[in-house]
Amino acid sequence: MDKLTIFLHITIFTISIGLLGCSADRSSSGNELLYWSSNNTYEIEFARAMVKSWNKQNPQVNIRFQPVPEGQSSEEVILAAVVGETTPDIYSNMWQGDVESYARAGVLIPLDTLDGFLDYINERCDKRVIEEITSTDGHIYQIPWKINPIMLIYNEKLLSQIGFNQPPRTYEDFLEAGRRFHKDTDGDGYVDRWIGYAEVVVTWWQRFFDFYPLYLAASKGKALIKDNEVVFDNQDAIDVFRFLRKLYANNYFSLERLSARQDVFLSGIIATRFTGPWEIRHAERFKPKGFRYSFSTIPVPSDTLQNIYTYGDPKNIVIFNTCDNPAQAWQFLKFITNKQNDLKFLQMTRQLPRRKHLAKDSTFASFFDNNPKMIPFARQARYVKGTDSSPVLKEVFDIISREYEACVVYGEKSAKQAVRNAAEAARLIVR
Repeated sequence: MDKLTIFLHITIFTISIGLLGCSADRSSSGNELLYWSSNNTYEIEFARAMVKSWNKQNPQVNIRFQPVPEGQSSEEVILAAVVGETTPDIYSNMWQGDVESYARAGVLIPLDTLDGFLDYINERCDKRVIEEITSTDGHIYQIPWKINPIMLIYNEKLLSQIGFNQPPRTYEDFLEAGRRFHKDTDGDGYVDRWIGYAEVVVTWWQRFFDFYPLYLAASKGKALIKDNEVVFDNQDAIDVFRFLRKLYANNYFSLERLSARQDVFLSGIIATRFTGPWEIRHAERFKPKGFRYSFSTIPVPSDTLQNIYTYGDPKNIVIFNTCDNPAQAWQFLKFITNKQNDLKFLQMTRQLPRRKHLAKDSTFASFFDNNPKMIPFARQARYVKGTDSSPVLKEVFDIISREYEACVVYGEKSAKQAVRNAAEAARLIVR
């Protein structure tokens, strides 16, 4: 038993027995495959439609569908299932950052060993994406499926009122917008509107909505970890920390947890936010009359205005090694990720399929014509990145998040010192 497998067994004791029990309903065989999707309502509807269509056309191999069982998080449910050997055959909501851990533990099928996979992946994805999803052992264990690029949503009217007819694209412009926008509107001596907002909590995944997309934008998509080496101890990371620190130090971002209030973007308390395409459905449903908003690229240093990257928030599809018929599972996955079903996925969920030339492909043109708010995300899809291949990626993000708190939020360290400390601590755990 390798160290990672031992780690997985130890970690499972932090998960409730009830959760493990919820994950244990697995009775599929070679002629019946169990498929888990996420708990997202729209994805459940899509998965049910795909399974119904597949089963009607392929009676020889039945797909049995269920959403991932309820738990504190889907990641914990999957971990429980892995340790309990009760994994589904197919899972379509795997966070890309977890794949390397499971690959090293030997619980995933290497998809590049399946007939036709390499032709499929080269047709679907460009070289950069294929390199990103390739494991450190040279195999590919995941199908890049869906992305939700993180972009800047902005209130057109509020920015226009402070002299910005276009969204601020550089750090300098964003800071100037912050200076003009923040104010005490009720005269009580406290600022009560800010240019933007980011969660000040230390939770590692919160950095996907501030530090990480800003780092990818500033660095043109550089890695945090490459070839098992920590490589984020660089000027781009320092510039991002320094920029964010200025936002808090000048009270352009609030130290108060605004997420506890009503929607602070739609109510005009903040003028911008880093968010994904899921914001569109929410804004269209709840926006006040006359409210106008658009999306733009993530702010960058003034010398980085072309090909601006961001975090893509990818979730991918895997086949677990408990599957008795991986060849048939692969046939089902080719079916649900073909172009026509990617279009159905886009229509039903408003999430982007991760395939090349998305914004230019005629298959999807009518959808974007009818949903113009999605066009910026389709164009951004060419310049997104997921996560690096490392079994300790969560721990690295946790380290970065703690230095973020010390430097960006509270100003206890300089940006240079915080990035250096984060890199030094990360090197101790990266192998």
